[in-house]
Amino acid sequence: MATEPLQRFRDAVAPERVKIDLAEAALLCAQDTYPDLDIRSQLDSIEALAARLRNRLPADFSVTHRLVALNNYLFGELGFSGNADSYYDPRNSFLNDVLARKTGIPITLSILYLEIGQRLGLKLKGVSFPGHFLVKVRVSGGELVLDPFAGGRSLSEEELRERLAQFTDPDTAKELPLEDFLAPATPRQILARLLRNLKAIYLDAKEFDKALGVMNRLVILLPDVPEERRDRGLMFARLECPRAAQEDLSHYASARPQAEDAEIIAAQLAATTIAAARLN
Repeated sequence: MATEPLQRFRDAVAPERVKIDLAEAALLCAQDTYPDLDIRSQLDSIEALAARLRNRLPADFSVTHRLVALNNYLFGELGFSGNADSYYDPRNSFLNDVLARKTGIPITLSILYLEIGQRLGLKLKGVSFPGHFLVKVRVSGGELVLDPFAGGRSLSEEELRERLAQFTDPDTAKELPLEDFLAPATPRQILARLLRNLKAIYLDAKEFDKALGVMNRLVILLPDVPEERRDRGLMFARLECPRAAQEDLSHYASARPQAEDAEIIAAQLAATTIAAARLN
């Protein structure tokens, strides 16, 4: 059935789920583009990559030694790397393509890094840092913040503040509490960032049908975020689906009556209501 992949994603990220399988859910995000994708086979591939390295490591290897081994294996031996030349290629956002092409963007490389590292016993956490997704891990001397897009390189506090300065006043960046930007991201937050990246790519390319598919997943993933319903409603209106647009925009207007864009949404809602009535 055409709706089966979306239903499987809905089941994978259901609000009542205690733990989301990050790799599975990330792979399910690719099924609009790859409807016949064998999710189990892809998960087995990730497990096989981890098992190959795990079997080589002495049981008493420290966290630091395991990190070095992971970096050498993933980015040296296997040749995974950040795709700086074609950063906005949608394939960089699909974990199956990252596995096949051995290149991706920060968030997909981080997901792979997390999944393999955790199978090695590393307690890695994703970090939704401004502009560039990162990974962190606790070691005996504190915490290491790692950049899988740059081969798993450890970043200093100075480097992190330099990156932060790209998104705020440089003087302010020197004073901001860095720990506020290094909070561990939940699987749901990681998936949301992955999908929002892909949504932006499709919108910029004016591939609106594909953007709508991503928006459907964001609404499922974040049922308590009315802005996702608003964005999907506006896309339904653009694609001349007034009934669906009316439903989403009505939901947003009710949930955010004092929003800054309330008047704009009210006008769009009125237009879609008229259009839906004409269809009736």
